[in-house]
Parts: sequence; structure tokens; C-alpha cells
Amino acid sequence: MKFSYFSNHINSLKTNELGGKSSQFKLVPELRIKFSEEKIKDNNPKKAAVLAVLYPNKAGESILLLTLRASYNGAHSAQISLPGGKVDKVDTSLKATALREFEEEIGINRDRIQVIRKLSETYIPPSNFMVTPFLGYLDEKPDFQPNEEVAEIIEVKVADLVDDNLVTSVTMETSYMKEIEVPCFNFSDHIVWGATAMILSEIKDLIKEIQ
Repeated sequence: MKFSYFSNHINSLKTNELGGKSSQFKLVPELRIKFSEEKIKDNNPKKAAVLAVLYPNKAGESILLLTLRASYNGAHSAQISLPGGKVDKVDTSLKATALREFEEEIGINRDRIQVIRKLSETYIPPSNFMVTPFLGYLDEKPDFQPNEEVAEIIEVKVADLVDDNLVTSVTMETSYMKEIEVPCFNFSDHIVWGATAMILSEIKDLIKEIQ
């Protein structure tokens, strides 16, 4: 998708109905759905926010930014994710959390980012976070200055995001599931699963509405 086309349809992206759970649960195993329905409210999850940012590459194509987390002693070590993190006392809103975390992790001034809308909340069982995603864009490709939390910047073409052929599954073991088939995106051998895949699935459906 050309970025000019994306830009011309931003108003539709702001107002079109979100897919919510129907979009998110396309990228989760059956056991994960049952867990979500029965446990989330009782777990009193912590709050966090992430930011999905699109921008044009040199060819004028729309690009979505993902990150490979650095290795650390935690539930999401070395996973592919959207920039973001937990709410801090300095944040005035979840949107402010997403923008602050993006600036800290990617090194791009938050004032340059145009936020289109809030997306549907996503629960992360291993760390007990309820994540609020936001969709935004930059008018030009930024000069990335990632911090130590980011091992690699991953650029995904929006054309690949909306390509159904790039949705597959892998067998994996998580903190609460063993040897289970997990739906995922495969972007040039970058496997995206879990909460990030759920968020991308809703973005995918939202963008496909304007094609």
C-alpha cells in the first residue's frame, strides 16, 4: 500500500468500526480464548500502552515499525513487539504512556507523531498486563535512535501485514501452554505471535476496510 493512499484514508481509519475480539482472536489458540474469558477480570491486570506507527519508505510504501526486544530476565525477553510499556506516574493518559515509551525506545520526538486512534485493549497473561494500543503515523521515515531495550528495528510493509498468506502457525511452549499450535504472522522469518499478533490482526482488519 502506498503511503499516499494510506494518508488519504486516515479519516476513515479514525471512524471505521474496530474488529475488537473478533479480530484479535484470529491470532490466538483456543486455550488462550478460554483463559481470556474466565480470568482477566479476576486478575486485576496492570496497565500499559503501545504505539503502532506507520511511515513511508524511500519507495513511498507504507511501513509498520516493530521492535525485537533485547534479552533480559523477564516474560517478554527477545520477543518481537510494538514500542510501549507500563504506565508511569508522570503520564496523564494511556496515550501519553504510548507516546513517551515510543520516544524513549525509538528516539523519535513524540511531537512528530500523529495519533489516529485508540485500538481495542489486549490482555497479556504471562505478565498480567492489560495493554491499550494506539495507531499513529509519521509523514517521513525517522532516523532511528533506539535505546538499550531494543535489539533490532523491524520494518514490515503494510502490504505484507494485510497478506493472508503470511498468517501461519508454529508449535511452541509458553508459561501457561505446552506444545500448542500458535497462530502467528511470518514477516521474512520474523515470527510475531501473542499479544502483538492480536493487535496487528485488528490493525490488519482495519486497514483492509479501506482497500
